[in-house]
Amino acid sequence: MRTYVRCCFVFLLAFLTQAAVPCLFAQAGAGTITGTVTDASGAVVPNAKVSIQNPVSQYSRSTTTDGSGQYRFPNVPFAPYHMVISASGFAPLVQDVNVNSNVAVALKNTLSVGAAATTVTVTAEDLIENDPTFHTDIDKALIDKIPLESQSSSLSSIVTLTSPGVSADSNGLFHGLGDHASNSFSVDGQPITDQQSKVFSNQLPSNAVQSLTVIDGAPPAEYGDKTSLVIVATTRSGQGLTTPTGSVTASYGSFGSETIGFDLGYGGKKWGNFIEADGLNTGRFLDPPEFVVFHSKGNEENIFDRVDYSFSKADSVHVDFNYSRSWFQNPNGYDNLNISNVISGGDTPNPVFGNVGSTDQRSKIGTFNIAPTYTHIIGNNALLNFGGYVRRDGYNYYPSGNPLADFSAANLQTSSISQYRTLTNAGLHTDYSYNKGIHNIKAGAVYEQTFLRENDNLGVADPTLNSPCVDANGNPLPGYSDPSQCITGAAAGPNSSYLPVLAPYDLTRGGSLFNFNGHTDVKELALYLEDQIKTGNWVFNLGIRGDLYNGLATQRQAEPRLGVGYNVKPTNTVLGVSYARTLETPFNENLVLSSEGCASDVLSPLLACSPGVRGILQPGFRNEFHASIEQAFGKNFVIGGEYIWKYTHNAFDFSILGNTPIFFPIDWHNSKIPGYAIHASVPNFHNLSAYVVMSSVAARFFGPQVAGAGATVGQTGLPFRIDHDEKFNQTTHLQYQLPGRYTPWIGWNWRYDSGLVAGNAPCYGTSDPNSPCLGTSTTLNGQPAIAMVDAFGVPLNADEEFQAGFACNGQKATPFVALPSVCLANQFTSSLISIPAPNTGDNDKNPQRIAPRSLFDASVGDDNLFHGDKYKWSLRLTGVNLANKYALYNFLSTFSGTHYVTPRALTAQVGFNF
Repeated sequence: MRTYVRCCFVFLLAFLTQAAVPCLFAQAGAGTITGTVTDASGAVVPNAKVSIQNPVSQYSRSTTTDGSGQYRFPNVPFAPYHMVISASGFAPLVQDVNVNSNVAVALKNTLSVGAAATTVTVTAEDLIENDPTFHTDIDKALIDKIPLESQSSSLSSIVTLTSPGVSADSNGLFHGLGDHASNSFSVDGQPITDQQSKVFSNQLPSNAVQSLTVIDGAPPAEYGDKTSLVIVATTRSGQGLTTPTGSVTASYGSFGSETIGFDLGYGGKKWGNFIEADGLNTGRFLDPPEFVVFHSKGNEENIFDRVDYSFSKADSVHVDFNYSRSWFQNPNGYDNLNISNVISGGDTPNPVFGNVGSTDQRSKIGTFNIAPTYTHIIGNNALLNFGGYVRRDGYNYYPSGNPLADFSAANLQTSSISQYRTLTNAGLHTDYSYNKGIHNIKAGAVYEQTFLRENDNLGVADPTLNSPCVDANGNPLPGYSDPSQCITGAAAGPNSSYLPVLAPYDLTRGGSLFNFNGHTDVKELALYLEDQIKTGNWVFNLGIRGDLYNGLATQRQAEPRLGVGYNVKPTNTVLGVSYARTLETPFNENLVLSSEGCASDVLSPLLACSPGVRGILQPGFRNEFHASIEQAFGKNFVIGGEYIWKYTHNAFDFSILGNTPIFFPIDWHNSKIPGYAIHASVPNFHNLSAYVVMSSVAARFFGPQVAGAGATVGQTGLPFRIDHDEKFNQTTHLQYQLPGRYTPWIGWNWRYDSGLVAGNAPCYGTSDPNSPCLGTSTTLNGQPAIAMVDAFGVPLNADEEFQAGFACNGQKATPFVALPSVCLANQFTSSLISIPAPNTGDNDKNPQRIAPRSLFDASVGDDNLFHGDKYKWSLRLTGVNLANKYALYNFLSTFSGTHYVTPRALTAQVGFNF
C-alpha cells in the first residue's frame, strides 16, 4: 500500500510540476459561458438578449451581446442550464448548456429569421442532471426567500433547511449524514474543514453567497478531510456589473434583535468588485438551556470583499477577503443564578457559604480570511489555477468575574475555566483542468498547515469535588485542607477519592489556577486526479486521491473514488451508483487538550479520562457506498433519492469539559451509518414553487473509546446511538409569487424533526447491559419505579427535571421544586422527551429521544414597494416558530448540554435596492 501511495504521489507531482510552468491559480466550483451570436449569413447580431437559468436551483442571469455579437457569463456555478437567445426579427434560439469545469464553455450561436416568442418552455430534460454524485443546488434567488431560524449562523440554517440528510442541532450546528459535524466548505476553491457552528467559528456571511452545491453522495477525488457533507460555495462577483448594483437593509425583531447590512457590486468586462458588510445585535445569540431567554446577548460584525481582475484573455486574478467578529454571553439556566459557594474559611472544618453572584461567562471569536487566486487559460480546452489562503480563528472564553460563580449546583460545571485558542490554516493549492470530447479531467494538489495554539487556565470551583474528608454516610464534605483533619467537626474519615495533586488548584480552598499550554502544527498534503467521462447515456466519474496527514499522529492513504450514472432518456430517469474511500482526520478544535490532557495528573480527573484509552487521536478511514435515482415527471416535478451505507474505522465524536464551551474530539472504534435521503422539487407551477427534503440516517457507533479524553457513553463496548442520531426529518418549503408585475411574495416552511437521541434521561429498563436505564431503574413499594437521576446515577435537580418536562403522577417539575426522588414507572411522564416504554429501552435499537416537533416559519415580502425602475424599496416580514412550539434540541447532551428551540420570533426588514 505504501508503495502504491508513493507511486500515485510521484505521478501527480510530476504532472502538476510540468503543468505549473506557464502560470498560476483560480477558483473551483464555478465556470464561464462565452459565445458569439450571428445570423445565417455569419454577420454578428448585437444587442441580442441572452439568458440562462436552472429551474431547480432558481439560478437566473441575462445579458446582451456587444457590438461584436459576443456575450459572457462569468462565475457560473457548476450545473446544467437552459439558454435562450432572442433578438428582434429572429426566432428565439433555445439550447442546454452544461457547466461542469473551470474551463470556459465557448459557444457559436446562429439565429434564424422568424417571429420572436414571448415564452420559453422548460422540459422534463431540463430538470435532471446526469451525475451519479447525489447533490442539491441552491441559488441566491431561493436563499433570499427562505425564512431562517438563526441570523447569526444563517449559512448553517440554509444548508439545514434545503439539503436532505442534515440533523439540526443547537447554536447553528448541523450534522451531515450521521457524522458529528464532519462537514467541509469549499469557498471559491478554498477548503474549510473546521467546524462552523457559532460556538467554534464565524461563518461566511450568507449575503456574500451566490450559490451552494451540497454534496451528499460519494465525494469526488478533489474533496478530502471532512467529507460526510461537502458544501461548495460560489461567492458573489461584481464583474460585468457596469452599473453599480447593491442594497442597504435594516431590520428589527423579537429579543431586541436588530441588523443592518450593505452590499455593492460594480465592474466591467475586465474587472469587478463585490463588497458586503453587516452587523447583528440580539438578546438571543445562542440557544439557551431555558425556553425563557436570559443572559444570552451577543453581537456580530462581518465584512466580505471579492475582487476580480483580468490582465488579458488568458490571465486573471481573484481575491476573497473576509473578517468577522462575534461577542456573546454563554446562556444561563436557573441553576446559574445566585450561586452559593464558599466565601471564607474554605480550608477549615467550618467554611462559610454565601451568594457569590450569578454565572457570567462570555466568549469572543475573531475570524480573518484572505484567499488570492490566479487563473491562466491554456488554449481552448485547459486552464491552470494556483493560489493560497490564510484563515485564522481566535477564540476567547472568559469566566465569571468571581470564578466561584462558575460552579453549578447541578454538578454540570465543577471548574472555572478561561481559554484563548487560535486555529490558523495556511495553504497552497493548484489544479489543472482539461475539457474536451468525452473527457473532463482535473488534477490538483493541496498543501495545508494548521497551527493550533491552546491556552487554558482552570481551577476547581466545586467545594466537594476534591474533598479531603467525608461524613458518616461517605458523602464528601466542603472545607478541610488535608485528610489528617478528618477527625473533627462533621468529618468521619478521609475521602478515598481525594487527589492531593488537585489541592493547589482548588479555588474553594484558596488555590490558584492551573495553566495548560498546548500547541501543534498539523501538516496535510493531498494529490488527486479525476476524470468525468460522458459517452452516450453513460457517465463515469473516475478518481484517485492520496492524502498525507502529519499531526500528533501520522497517516498515509490512497483513496479511490468511483461513480457510474446512466440516463434513461425515454423516461427522464437517471440511475447512479458511487463509492468512495476517504481518510478521516481528527477535529482540530482542542485537539491537543484531548490528546495530551490525560497525561496530566491534574487534568486527567477533570477530563474524566478512561484507563487504557490511548491519548493521541488517530486518523481513521471510511468506505462508503451510494445508490441513487432521479426522476422527472413532466416539466413541473422532479424527485431524487439515494441510499447510503458508510463504515468508518476510528469514528470521531465530541465530548466536553464540564458544562463549558471547552469541547474536544474523541475517537471510537468504529461506526456504521446506513440511511436514505430524498429531494423533491416543483420548480414553477403558476407562480408556485416548492421543494421537500427528507432523510433517515442512523448514527450507530461501537466502543470502546480508543483515543481522546473522557466520554460518558459507550463504555460497555456495545453499539449505541450518538446524540445527533435522528430517525427522520423533513423540510417542506412553499413559495408563491402573487400574479402581477408589482405584487408581494409569500414563503412558508414546515420543519419536522423526530428528535435527537437524549441518552441521559431516566427511564425504567431491564437488566440488558445495553439498556439506557440501568442507572435509573429501581422499585418503590415493590413496584417498578424510576429514580430521578441521569443514566449514570447523578441526581437530577429541579431545573433539569423542568427542562425535560418531567411529571410524576400528574405533578410537573418546576425550576425550583423537584419531583419525588423516586416515581412509579407507570406514573412517570415527559412532555419534551420520548422515553421508551418500561423494559423496551435499548441504546442501539430504542434509545430515548427528544420528542418530535414541527416548526412553522413564514415570510412575506414585496421587492418593489413603490414600483420604481432604478431604485426599489423592499419590505419583508418574517415569523419563526409561528406556533410558539415549546420544544428541545437536546437534553444533557454529552456534547452540548440542554438547549431549547427558538420561541416565536417576529422580524421586519426594510431595504433600499439600486
